[in-house]
Amino acid sequence: MDRTTAIFVDGIGTAAATSGVLGQIQGRIFALLYLHASPMPLDEISSELQQSKSNISVNIRGLVEWHLVRRVSVPASRKDHYEAATNFWRVMTEIMERRFRWTVRQVLATIAETERAAIEDGGRRDTAAGEAVSFITSRIGVLKLYFTAVDGVIGSFTQGKPVDAETLQNVVPLGAVRGRQRR
Repeated sequence: MDRTTAIFVDGIGTAAATSGVLGQIQGRIFALLYLHASPMPLDEISSELQQSKSNISVNIRGLVEWHLVRRVSVPASRKDHYEAATNFWRVMTEIMERRFRWTVRQVLATIAETERAAIEDGGRRDTAAGEAVSFITSRIGVLKLYFTAVDGVIGSFTQGKPVDAETLQNVVPLGAVRGRQRR
């Protein structure tokens, strides 16, 4: 691998490792394929990255799932060849939908379940318990506003619609953030 390609491959590998979406090897595979003019077979990728063919095979499957890499046929070759995706809009919308929006929706589902529990617990006659439920309901309400807005922003992004930053910044009322004052 030449110096220019090595710098790019190592840099993208490092960035991928901190992304929470891909691993370092996956980032390196993508970067190598992205800078390669023609599709590459597994054994060549393995050789260039100095990794076992089985490790490359396992990691490339994840890249194919994320639509970052696609398997292509090469005439007169029985080997699987791979090339990097170049439609970054499609790639990012896929990542936003599958990774981040899923997480946001998990938080919203947890909030809904917590709200149901708070309503059930709100029937208690104990004043201290009632105050705790009220505090929890208030805090959960703020999170619900925020994560509902984030979900909407992700939806707008993935549909190619403009996203207004103020919408997200102004969702949480300032008083709700402060909560209880410490003494």
